[in-house]
Amino acid sequence: MTAHRSGLVAEAFEAERDRLRAVAYRVLGSHADAEDVVQEAWMRLARQDAAMIGNLAGWLTTVVGRISLDVLRSRRAHPETAYEEEFANLVVTADDDPAPDEMVALADSVGVALLVVLDSLTPSERLAFVLHDMFAVPFREIGQILGKSADATKMVASRARRKVQTTDRTTGPGREHREVVKAFSAAAINGDFEALLRVLDPDVKLTVDTPEGLVVTLGATNVATGARMFSGKAARQRAILLNGIPGHMTWNPDGTPLSVIAFTVSEARISGIRIVIDRAKLAAIRLPDPS
Repeated sequence: MTAHRSGLVAEAFEAERDRLRAVAYRVLGSHADAEDVVQEAWMRLARQDAAMIGNLAGWLTTVVGRISLDVLRSRRAHPETAYEEEFANLVVTADDDPAPDEMVALADSVGVALLVVLDSLTPSERLAFVLHDMFAVPFREIGQILGKSADATKMVASRARRKVQTTDRTTGPGREHREVVKAFSAAAINGDFEALLRVLDPDVKLTVDTPEGLVVTLGATNVATGARMFSGKAARQRAILLNGIPGHMTWNPDGTPLSVIAFTVSEARISGIRIVIDRAKLAAIRLPDPS
């Protein structure tokens, strides 16, 4: 490739960089991973004869899609890595009338909230939904990434869309979600086992991020038992939005953060709980005051 042609290719790539970064971020939910994917796409382009690429924008979208799909599948194989990356992008705000300086963070959290919803999809569903519904990539081109026909890809995207619409209704920060979270918090503080069982889905999954690693608890009985052990230990607590999803935060009596908790609510019951109690990670997150 001549220096002149190489310069033209680099210029054409730079013109696409922001769009490609946006695609990768929506698929992966990580700015760092999105940057890595875009850089890998550039390296692959540099190894190609650009003169043989008829539609550079489409070619780059396909490459970014394939690399992103590989990253998603790798996360499924190593879920602890995906969990670490998710908490690197937390936006935590008080769940009350926002002060002016909180408005920007809240606006950012709306976008991140969708990423939380997208986590409920399989890698193929997530890629198909993002590329088609957010970036209007034709099903034929998405199918080339997934190794499926256009019709089969359309079905994957349709299935993803239904899941997003359902999950968005059940996990969005609506009145019902807030009421369920409040009921759980009150029951946990009072050590009310029966009240905890009433708000927990039978198959609820609790994931706790501790200094020693992740601890997972399954089932309403086990989760309720564990929740009662923390009754009365927190001196203060406050309702928050964690990546746009209602939850709450607790503080130790000395004012240091004790935990940040996010809840997934489905059909008026809590189906998922994620808790961060690792002090190092809590210190790295911008948190609201206990007042």
